[in-house]
Amino acid sequence: MNFDSMSWVLVMALSLSVFSLFVFLFSKFIGYMKREQDLNIESFKDSLIDKDNPVGLQGEELEKLKQQQAEAQRHLKEVISKIPVIQKDGRFQIDEEAIRKQRAAANGSGAAKGTV
Repeated sequence: MNFDSMSWVLVMALSLSVFSLFVFLFSKFIGYMKREQDLNIESFKDSLIDKDNPVGLQGEELEKLKQQQAEAQRHLKEVISKIPVIQKDGRFQIDEEAIRKQRAAANGSGAAKGTV
C-alpha cells in the first residue's frame, strides 16, 4: 500500500483507530495495576480544598479550630474597638491626641499605684 495514493481521510481514520487502541490498552493496564497493587485512585473532586476546612482536619479537631478562630475574631474586634479613630479627609485615622491622653492617664495612675 502506498501512502501517497491514500487520501488524508484514510490516514486520519488509521491514526484515530491506533490512538483509540492505545487508550483502550492503557485503561486495561491501569485497571490491572489497580487490582494487582490494591490501589485506590482518588477523584479530582476529593482532592479539592474545602474553604471551611483547608487543612483537612477531622471532627473534633475542626470544631476546636473553628472555636479558637471565633474567639480570636471576638478578641480582635474588642481590641480594635478600643482604638480611638477620627475621620480626616474622608479617611479614618488613629486619633493620636486621644492615645496620648490615654497613655498619660495610664502613666499617672500607674505612678500613683507605685508610690502607695
